Amino acid sequence: MIAIDSSVLIDLLGDDARADAAEACLRLALGGGPVVVCDVVVSEVTSGLGHGSEVMDVVEDMGIRYSAIDQRAAIRAGEMQRKYKQRVRSAGRTPASPRTIPDFLVGAHAMLQCAALITRDAGFYRDYFKGLKVIEPKVP
Repeated sequence: MIAIDSSVLIDLLGDDARADAAEACLRLALGGGPVVVCDVVVSEVTSGLGHGSEVMDVVEDMGIRYSAIDQRAAIRAGEMQRKYKQRVRSAGRTPASPRTIPDFLVGAHAMLQCAALITRDAGFYRDYFKGLKVIEPKVP
């Protein structure tokens, strides 16, 4: 089972230049087994595209299923965000784009409940979720 991040879904569902790469990556992933979205991704995509409950209809039509975040993934997300905050404080810097709990929830869900994550934010997920297989859609 492979999780898909909101950035890639927004590329697919929106009018983005990266849609072709995202679609090719999704098709390849679906050929190998189930592809899922967690609660956070559903919320972020709905917020970003403003289509309400229609989002899940479209996502399901694409062959993507829903997979809720379980308790151990939620705990891991909190632990990873705490590590992130400590790292930022100890470096004495303020990140340009601070990481919020949704980023960590998506990563923990993918790591503990799936085999991989399709995302455009590979560096972050590789850094905080060691061992998580990260798949990046490649723009030709």
